[in-house]
Amino acid sequence: MTIFNSVISWFMKKRIHQIELFMKYPNEVQEEWFENLIMGAENTEWGKLHHYKSIENLNQYRERVPIQTYDTLKPYIERMLKGEQNILWPSEIRWFAKSSGTTSDRSKFIPVSEEALEECHFKGGK
Repeated sequence: MTIFNSVISWFMKKRIHQIELFMKYPNEVQEEWFENLIMGAENTEWGKLHHYKSIENLNQYRERVPIQTYDTLKPYIERMLKGEQNILWPSEIRWFAKSSGTTSDRSKFIPVSEEALEECHFKGGK
């Protein structure tokens, strides 16, 4: 049991250190995530449409990518539901989260990538 506890303790210390860095350097962390997301999606249909390859900062992103509603993204998501890939995100989309009903639609389907599961959903519990 001692080895198990040591391993768990090591993982927890590592994760706590990451969280402390997020708190200490919030702007830098956000900039890094922004860059990773833009670079990750630059060769998708959406990224090409909005010229992600040449976006260098948040202001350029704001200028090129208008605020979207679910309804404006719905045609892309419907294609993804039919199995088309590399539309909004480069990795394979196999899962869709389903929202509760709203006034504009019965329910909304939100594409979920493997990265989203790992970096958002699973990490929240770690």
